Amino acid sequence: MTYRESLRDIEACLRTQGTKLYHLGFRSVIARNTLANANATRDWRIYCDFAQSLIGIARRLYADEAFGVDLKDTVYALDASTIDLCLSVFPWAPFRSTKAAVKLHTLLDLRGNIPSFLYISDGKMHDVNILDRLVPEPGAIYVMDRGYVDFERLGRFHEAGSYFVIRAKKNLKAQRRYSRKVDKTTGLVCDQTVTLTGFYSQQGFPAPCGGSASPIPRPASGSSSSPTTSRCRH
Repeated sequence: MTYRESLRDIEACLRTQGTKLYHLGFRSVIARNTLANANATRDWRIYCDFAQSLIGIARRLYADEAFGVDLKDTVYALDASTIDLCLSVFPWAPFRSTKAAVKLHTLLDLRGNIPSFLYISDGKMHDVNILDRLVPEPGAIYVMDRGYVDFERLGRFHEAGSYFVIRAKKNLKAQRRYSRKVDKTTGLVCDQTVTLTGFYSQQGFPAPCGGSASPIPRPASGSSSSPTTSRCRH
């Protein structure tokens, strides 16, 4: 909460406020070893429950905050980050032959940039598998990159009444049903309703979905259009 990054940092911060520690309940000088032992002996679920309580309070405080888009719905951003570790120090997290790693999967509430879901997996877990652990929130919008394209899993979000915005892969097979007019000065190239025609994609997501395209500049080859699919409102 005070942007400390290590036990040494916490120790230095507390020692600079030595005259106030008594009022915080500390009866002696704080040492790194004391903090390390406390972390080792306390159940991690204490911190998990405490974090969830703080997240719930923070989300209520930021529930009406604007974030640059005129939407009343809750909007989440889903992504994952791989955290490299030393294999000799963390042998329980093998990733490659000479490297260890864990992966942090984060669902971020864009109102206040508050994490509402965190999951730490081994580094080998594919990003898309985290969709199996999420409980879709009806009416919420989920923004994801193309690594999460799995229409059987995304079909659960559709069935739950959620919406998703995701960049399509180049090999996406879809058929246009109809198009809507767009203001191209906003950067949109098209706005269409499509149905998936791939065998497995259609089985996992038989409902029509919306597709739009906007130019994304690439340094090597100029501009190209990258489609984004989202669940349509019926």
